[in-house]
Amino acid sequence: MLNNLRSSLQPHLEKIGKTFAATGISPNGWSCIGLVFAFASAFVYGWNIEFSLIIGGIILLVAGFFDIVDGQVARVSQKVTRTGGFLDSVFDKIAEVAIFLGILVGGFAEPYLVFLAITFSLLVSYTRSRAESLGVKLQGIGIGERAERLLVIAIIGIIGFMEYAVIIVIIIAAITFIQRIVVTAKALKAVSYTHLRAHETRHDLVCRLLLE
Repeated sequence: MLNNLRSSLQPHLEKIGKTFAATGISPNGWSCIGLVFAFASAFVYGWNIEFSLIIGGIILLVAGFFDIVDGQVARVSQKVTRTGGFLDSVFDKIAEVAIFLGILVGGFAEPYLVFLAITFSLLVSYTRSRAESLGVKLQGIGIGERAERLLVIAIIGIIGFMEYAVIIVIIIAAITFIQRIVVTAKALKAVSYTHLRAHETRHDLVCRLLLE
């Protein structure tokens, strides 16, 4: 859902990209920095010291910021590559799982809730990956993409209600999972119908030519 706002924020995001691109650090380098901050957040959650929810949440927001930076640096420096996109996607999943494991180790939510949150979060990512391999674009589809999920964890965690944050993540991720299945199924059905109609049209044309 937040991805849909990026077009309106693009001028500001480009400025951020140009600023960080001027450092000379590659997009993959910024991805690694974001991953390090995500690991740091997970460690703070897992350590469960005083104010760990606040500190971990702030660090998680910083990690999310660098998740924006890497893509913008790649665009403004014209270094968008399939390898970079692949690594960014893999790093995102590693970071998300690490965050949930930190929450689990820190005892901020029931284990079964953390398991469900991880499961639905990964299923949301899998449905997009599988759908896009079939030619169906799902970016921006659903109310619980990765950015929304981590924002919920960070903000609601900061105010001290981490277990509720995990429950909200489960709900929005499950809804997004279902939304993406429905959208993909409809898109693939429409494509199949179009191909069928095209085949029937070619068949009718051949029959007319043979009958002439």
